[in-house]
Amino acid sequence: MRILVTGAGGMLGTDLCRQLREKGHEITATDVLAGKDGILRLDVACFEDVQNIVAQYKPEAVFHLAAETDVDLCEQKPDYAYQANAFGTENIALVCRQLNLMLVYISTAGVFDGEKSEPYIEFDEPRPVNVYGRTKLAGEKAVQQFVERYFIFRAGWMIGGWVIDKKFVRKIIQQILQGNRIIRAVNDKFGCPTFTADFAKNLTEVVLAGRFGLYHLCGQGSCSRYEVACKIVDLMRCNDRVMVEPVSSSIFPLPAIRPRSEIMRNYKLDLIGLNYMPFWDKALEKYIESHLAREQTSAFG
Repeated sequence: MRILVTGAGGMLGTDLCRQLREKGHEITATDVLAGKDGILRLDVACFEDVQNIVAQYKPEAVFHLAAETDVDLCEQKPDYAYQANAFGTENIALVCRQLNLMLVYISTAGVFDGEKSEPYIEFDEPRPVNVYGRTKLAGEKAVQQFVERYFIFRAGWMIGGWVIDKKFVRKIIQQILQGNRIIRAVNDKFGCPTFTADFAKNLTEVVLAGRFGLYHLCGQGSCSRYEVACKIVDLMRCNDRVMVEPVSSSIFPLPAIRPRSEIMRNYKLDLIGLNYMPFWDKALEKYIESHLAREQTSAFG
């Protein structure tokens, strides 16, 4: 299959392009910044650019990963956030409708308000509490409105990419490698850490099965940010020199409200027998052990 991937230079895009190529698909990798490995420049917020690149490379499907995922930046610049996430996705969806292309869209657990005590499932009503969540939900609606053959996958707390990873897990690892003795992590925000390599593999299986629709796709189980940090310290075998201090999120004031819970269950995938995601702690262990050796050697001798 000929597949156009947007956001190919990011954490998930890197693993997904690798996974798709291993399956024998022909990939046109794009990103807002052209990069190595033949990544072409594409700003999905420009409708004409989307039309032109699709006309040139003639994909049979589009995997739309491109998004502004900086939650606080979205809150501070809502016009930019809507342009990138809502209208960018609408542009992709409209071109897919014009050419009858299959569309795969990556959304987020951030479409929920975080007030539910149980894990969110696909049949719960989205109620985002920040601009980022609202723009991603708008993207979901555009896909559902304009595209006949689509997949929407809501992701959990993403882990992946190592060097290009700018998210929580990588920040904790960097603090440890820099010699920090005390690490503070919040114990009142909950979610499902999700390794991008596992996500890409499971997503590919669902797409190949042809089961169109909206799915939750995240690591199994749930935890707080504090529990993730403790697990990282344990996996890096530095319990004797690093202490993780549980704190309230109120001590880290941020522009955007975060939902208390982003815990999801892959409910539909469970019911149709296509949930292959490992538990979050096993995925975290695989991620760290597959990348850590050279950095730990240089940091600790």
